[in-house]
Amino acid sequence: MLSHFIFLGLFYTVLAIICVTVAAAFVRAFEDFRARRAEAVCWEATFPDLPARDRVCRHEFTGEFKHRTCDRAFDCRECQQHAALVARRPAEAGPAPERYYHRGHTWVQPEPDGTVTVGLDPLGESLAAGPEALELPEAGARVQLNGPGWYARKRGVRLRILAPLDGEVVATGGADQGWYLKLKPLDGRFEMRHLLRGAEVQPWMAREMERLHGALAPAGQAATMADGGMPVADIAAAISREDWEALCGDIFLLP
Repeated sequence: MLSHFIFLGLFYTVLAIICVTVAAAFVRAFEDFRARRAEAVCWEATFPDLPARDRVCRHEFTGEFKHRTCDRAFDCRECQQHAALVARRPAEAGPAPERYYHRGHTWVQPEPDGTVTVGLDPLGESLAAGPEALELPEAGARVQLNGPGWYARKRGVRLRILAPLDGEVVATGGADQGWYLKLKPLDGRFEMRHLLRGAEVQPWMAREMERLHGALAPAGQAATMADGGMPVADIAAAISREDWEALCGDIFLLP
């Protein structure tokens, strides 16, 4: 009889521990999702406060508009004007692009297993090179388009990198791996209507490099640019902390 009570006591103790662990994990996941959703909403609210040059419509890059400002926080998925313009374009020949680009300077690469890999483009990488710390979401966490994808701490500054799409985190990497997140799209398919692709990428990046040159020139920092117009490996090492922080605010679209 005593052994029976001991067994039941152990059983319910283990069961209680499991329940508490699961509940704590659920609470952490919920709080993380709520925090990220709040920051995504914050992005939508602060987007109109960005300078007009930072809110240029993607269709300027292709010459379809001479001047047009985005009013949808770079979320083209529900933009009727974008859909109409894309429908008028001739069908693209050849295979789909290997990589798509988000305006916050991340790239997205679809993988054969249905996941996508996310990394920083050369300009983003040169600004955030050699971070003191990375704050990457845990596997199983969810990220939301234009909410925080991850954070990099450098020179005492916490840089927010925008998530380029909605997804569940499968794995995390780092600068040494050449990528930062592997995501499973939430709806089971890769949604790319809001991402830059094909003929849009080169003129967009050229405009971003012009912005970089313009930001560095007043400070006499032309020497930080490598041959060919691409940034050096670590821009922060060549300019003052104040200039670097302001530049990161522009390039990473920080409010």
